[in-house]
Amino acid sequence: MARRMREEAFRVEQEQGRYAPHVRPINEMVDVLRDQDGRGWMPHVAPWHGGTEARVLSVLRDPGPRTQEGTGSGFLCVENNDPTAELQAQLFERAGIAPRDVTPWNAYPWYINREPKTAELQAGAEVLSRLLGLMPKVQIVLLQGGDAQRGWRRLVKAHPEAVRDRTLEVFSSYHPSPQALFVPDPKERARRAQHRIDTCQKIGDALRRGTKQP
Repeated sequence: MARRMREEAFRVEQEQGRYAPHVRPINEMVDVLRDQDGRGWMPHVAPWHGGTEARVLSVLRDPGPRTQEGTGSGFLCVENNDPTAELQAQLFERAGIAPRDVTPWNAYPWYINREPKTAELQAGAEVLSRLLGLMPKVQIVLLQGGDAQRGWRRLVKAHPEAVRDRTLEVFSSYHPSPQALFVPDPKERARRAQHRIDTCQKIGDALRRGTKQP
């Protein structure tokens, strides 16, 4: 089921669990980072997800409009009421990846609703390093889209200690937004769509085995 944030009961449940034990450290970090250096607002991670207990860290570009409070849910969540979240929920469900397996995040975690600049990706890498420190069980990183992949490279370069002693498998694929398929060649569109499906399937298989891909 997708877009459950449209349901008042589900939305209230997420709001009531905002500081549940498994997401408290992350959402308290978000509280500190909001408006830091004038950067603006940042959504919390919905308790629907695994938070500090998750084995998968899913990184997109930046928070979308439906993560905002008032006009949206106030959370990063695959159940948000927008096409990107809906497709993400469908891809995960199809691959057997449960919501609690995943913590969603962004290469630039503050709300801008545009492509982040180089300095913004660097700032995002700093936060991503802190986030990894709060996720001791993470085994897999899913980088969706070019900005997520560039942000991860900045993290590895600037903070090698964040990943040095960890066994992480990093998967890269296309962003789950409709724009990722805005190419004229239908074969290329189909290839990108299938690549997203295949990547999630590999992650689901790895989670079920409980080990890294060979």
